[in-house]
Amino acid sequence: MYVPRANEETRVEVMHALIRAHPLGTWTLLDGDDLVTNHVPFLLDAARGPLGTLVGHVARANPVWRAPASAVRSVVSFQGPQAYVTPSWYASKREHGKVVPTWNYAVVHVRGVPRFVHDRAWLREHVSRLSDAHEAAERVPWAVADAPDDYVERMLGAIVGVEVPVDRLLGKWKVSQNRSAEDRAGVVAGLRERGDHASAGLAVAPDSEEDDAVSG
Repeated sequence: MYVPRANEETRVEVMHALIRAHPLGTWTLLDGDDLVTNHVPFLLDAARGPLGTLVGHVARANPVWRAPASAVRSVVSFQGPQAYVTPSWYASKREHGKVVPTWNYAVVHVRGVPRFVHDRAWLREHVSRLSDAHEAAERVPWAVADAPDDYVERMLGAIVGVEVPVDRLLGKWKVSQNRSAEDRAGVVAGLRERGDHASAGLAVAPDSEEDDAVSG
């Protein structure tokens, strides 16, 4: 990924926050001479390893887990808030008109060599944690224990666990850092006025060490 210095995000806690807020990873790995991409909702275990470990699962019918471990190289991309930016928001448009549209976004790329897990106890604990994490905001949260045990066991037999110990985090926050303070203020106001979820989240994307992590 091309990352100009002004757009580079190096704070681990900020990149972790984006992963937690946008957990559906686009996972690409090399299988022989072919690139294979899957979309997997990952949990981030920040306590495992210096940069954390991604934990997820795939369908057993998905051949991705059969790739030889020694040959696998992978990257998981987590797309944060993103939005089109019109030059009409820039103060400089009114001053000299030398402006063009752009697209702002925040993204994290995670690199690591995956390992695959078949242990039933591990799988049960994983899907329980995954369900609990995403059911927490529901009015009536569902839990794995709500389903009949024999059914759960059958479902567990249909999946394979995935762990990706993170060996590199690469963050890119393209949030108008190259514009003047007046232009950036115009972008923030425009994003907020637009009112959709992605634009609102991008309006608070961090561009300095004093800013908060992405919440959108």
